[in-house]
Parts: sequence; C-alpha cells; structure tokens
Amino acid sequence: MKHFRFSIIFTVICLALSAYWGYTHGVDAGLSTMFKALMITAILAVMEISLSFDNAVVNASVLKNWDPFWKMLFLTVGILVAVFGMRLVFPLLIVAVTADMGMVEVAKLALSDPAEYSARLMAHHAEIAAFGGMFLLLVFLNFMFDDEKDTHWFHWLEKKSAHFGSIPAISVFISLISLLIMAAYVEEHERLVVTMAGIWGIVVYVGVQVVGHLLEGSQDGTAEDNAEAQGNAELAKTVMKGGIGGFLYLEVLDASFSFDGVIGAFAITNDVVIIMLGLAIGAIFVRSMTIYLVEKGTLDAYVYLEHGAHYAIGALAVIMLGSGTGLHVPELVTGLIGIVFIVWAVLSSIAYKRRQQTETH
Repeated sequence: MKHFRFSIIFTVICLALSAYWGYTHGVDAGLSTMFKALMITAILAVMEISLSFDNAVVNASVLKNWDPFWKMLFLTVGILVAVFGMRLVFPLLIVAVTADMGMVEVAKLALSDPAEYSARLMAHHAEIAAFGGMFLLLVFLNFMFDDEKDTHWFHWLEKKSAHFGSIPAISVFISLISLLIMAAYVEEHERLVVTMAGIWGIVVYVGVQVVGHLLEGSQDGTAEDNAEAQGNAELAKTVMKGGIGGFLYLEVLDASFSFDGVIGAFAITNDVVIIMLGLAIGAIFVRSMTIYLVEKGTLDAYVYLEHGAHYAIGALAVIMLGSGTGLHVPELVTGLIGIVFIVWAVLSSIAYKRRQQTETH
C-alpha cells in the first residue's frame, strides 16, 4: 500500500478539484454537473491506467538497474513532465503551432470554447498518431529483434525474429515501410505532414539512443582516459546506472503512450480541465506501479511480463497507425488488448515457474 499512498492522496485531490469544477462551470452548473464531472474523471483515469499498464512494465524493466538519483528524478521531474507537460501543455502546443496562435490564446480557447479547441486538436490526429506510432513500433521491433535476448515467450516467433536482429537497421527499415503504407491511406493533402511526423518519431527514437550512448559513454579508451575518468567515479557511476539518455527514453516513451490517451479522452469529453485531471490520476498511478514492480522484483518473478508488455506496445502502435488513416478502434478495445497480453504473460510465467520447479524435483 505504501507504494500507492501518494497516488491515492493525489487522486482524492484531483477528484475534489473535478467536483468543484463541475459544480461551478457549465451551462447547468450544479450537483448534476458535479457528479458528471466526477464520473468522467474516474473513467478517464481508469482508461489511462489500462492503456499504460504495459508502459509501467517497460519503465520498470529500464528503471530496475538505475541509480537512486535517477529513480528519484524520474519520480519528481518525470511526473511533472508526464502530468503537466504531456497531458496539458503538449495538446495546447499542437493547436498553438498549427493555428498560429499564442499559448495563452489557445488556453483561453480551451476554457471558453472547448468544442472548437477539440476540433482543432483532432484535425491533427493523423500526425500525432504517426509520430507516436513510429516511436512505439520501434520499441516493439527492437525488443523482437534483440539477438541477445535469452528468454522467449512465443519461442518460434521470437527465435526467428532474433535471427534477423543481425541485419543492420532492420527495425528502422520495417518502421519506414509501415509509415509509407500508412501515408498511402491518408488524405492526399495530409500525406506530407503525416510522413514528416512519422519520420520525426523515428528520428527522436534513434536520437535518444544516440544521446544515451554519448552521455553514458563506452568504457573503451586509453589508459590515460580511464585514469581521468576515475577522478569522477561517483558521477560516472550515477550516469551509467541511470543516465540522461535513459531518462529521456522513458519520458518520450511515456509521451508516446499519452498521445493515445489524450486523443481518446476527447472522444469522451471536450472539457480540458477534466481531461487533465483524469489523465493525471492515471499517470501518477503508472509511476506508482513502476516503482512497485521494481522494488518487489516482479519482473524477475514473472519472466514473461516484459514480453507481454512489449506485445501490447506493438498492438498499440498498429492501432495508432491505423487510427491515423481513419480506422476507429474503441478505447475500450485498445485498453483491453494491453490487459489481455499482461494477464496472459503473468499466467504463462506462473506455468513456466511450475514447470521449472517440477523439473528440479
């Protein structure tokens, strides 16, 4: 329970703010709008958690070997970026850039005319889906093509995929093919911007890897270089166990997940305050789940859990790319796909553990 104490307190505060907002705003402000605001906030929170549970598992797989400094940074600065940056500021920024408006002007539009704000944001759904879909697809493909991975869930499929991992840039090649297929099915006047958004998704993914490599550094070099590095041993240890590259990777990964949640939220309500409160609750719980999984050693206990999370990410990437072409998949289905893969992975892990125990006896 201690891992979720802050999340529960945060949830109570957000629900209280939601109730106040619903009670004081709207055409027929009062008790009915208050309860409606509370219900929608709760639905959005549950939706965000269901969509992002696989995000928590992947976060935990990266975070488990980090230095405490970077873990704390992820839980403080990372939360601020996730809650306010991606759930509030980023949608405002999209509208501001595409409509040639100032951020303050867009914020006023969101509060005074949420329907118009929602319409302007949704008009750029295809570009958002291309960017986020490409990033998530690369996360999935690089997991599948990892030829150093020893544990395989779907053994034949993953063994064959790992064999292709020796081909340089195979994941980028498949991602670009997927982007070209997606671009072929969007409206002609959107084709260029969608393609550029997808390319930026690939560039950001590869760029984060480059930054991580440069900042976390390799241990190769001359004896003199290594001796100089010894003088900064504590700093080097901190960077190697966590690192700015890893931190950026998790933040962009969280951002890619949040795109789907933000777009899905506008299908439920146009009220940006309610959307931010509901998605913020979900984002905080995802952080708490991440720490819970790390400290309880859940990934070690359930060997296929990380696999299930990556398959869920792959499914979400395909859904996002499809949604950019106009294919509508209900948010309930999107969330359930992730949950099904996670539960399936847990059950498979339990069965695997029992087989291991039987063989040892």
